[in-house]
Amino acid sequence: MSAMWQGCLPGTDYFEMRSSGGHDYGVWVTTPPRYDPAAAQAPVVYVLDGNWAVGMTAPLIVTQLDPMQSIQPYVQVSVGYAGEEAEHWERLRNRDLVPPGEPIAKEYIDAVEMGIEAGTMTREQADAYLAELSDSRGDMFLNFLTDDLHPRIERDYGTAPSGHGLFGYSYGGLFSLYAWLTKGTFFESIGAGSPGIVGADSQVFARLQAMSDTLPATKLHVTFNDREILGDMAVYQNLAKNTAMFLHRLTSRSGSVTSALMHETHVTGLQASFLSYLRTCRAR
Repeated sequence: MSAMWQGCLPGTDYFEMRSSGGHDYGVWVTTPPRYDPAAAQAPVVYVLDGNWAVGMTAPLIVTQLDPMQSIQPYVQVSVGYAGEEAEHWERLRNRDLVPPGEPIAKEYIDAVEMGIEAGTMTREQADAYLAELSDSRGDMFLNFLTDDLHPRIERDYGTAPSGHGLFGYSYGGLFSLYAWLTKGTFFESIGAGSPGIVGADSQVFARLQAMSDTLPATKLHVTFNDREILGDMAVYQNLAKNTAMFLHRLTSRSGSVTSALMHETHVTGLQASFLSYLRTCRAR
C-alpha cells in the first residue's frame, strides 16, 4: 500500500491503470478484515468517484464484522483519477459517468452559471465542465470496468467468479442505472444513489422504454434525499422528481428493485446511500 494511505485506509492498495480507450485511472482496492482469498474468495463491489468516495465508503468494509447486522464479504474497488487529472475529477466524471447522448438539461447549465456568479468556478472551468458533458462516454467507462479492470482484480486478488456489485452516486448513480439497463448480467446488485437524472428526456428513460416488460434480474437499489425534494435548487428538485418517475415506471414490471429515502442533502447523502445499498443488497 502507498505510504500516503498507510494508517488512513487499512487494507487498501493503490495502483494506476490505463484503459483500452487510452484514459488513465487511479484504483483503490480495499480487502475485508482478515481476508484470505485462498480460504474464501469474495466478490467485488465497484465504487465510482473514488477521489471523493473512497474515504467515506472504504472504512465501511468493517460492517462485515458487525454482530448486529453483518454484511456479506466483498472486496471494494474504488475507481477515480490519477496524477494531475485527480485535480479535475469533477469535470472528468462527466465524460465517464454520463451515458452517451445524454441531453444537457437547462437546469444543469443554470446551476453551472450560478457557480460562476458565486465564484466557485471560473468561466474557463465552467466551459471545460460542460464540454465533457457534450461528449459523454459512459459506454467506454463501463467496458473499462468489466473488460479491462475486472480481469486484473480477479487475477491479483483472487476474487469470486460471481456476485459482484456496483455503486454510484449522483452522476455515478445515473451511470449505475445505465449499467443496470445495459450490462446488468455482469453484476448481481447495483446501487444508484441520487442518480443524476436531471432531464425528463434522459437516456435511462429511453432505454427503459425500449426494454421488454421483464426487468434485469440484477438487484437494483435506488436512494434519493428529502432535502433535494424540499430544497429550492431546481437542479436537485428535478433530479429527485425524475428519480421518482423512473421508479414509478418500474412498478408495473417484474424485477428486483428497492428504494429508500435518505434524510440528507445531495452533498451529504453519499455515505448514507452506500450504507443503505449494503444493508439492502449485501446483508447476510
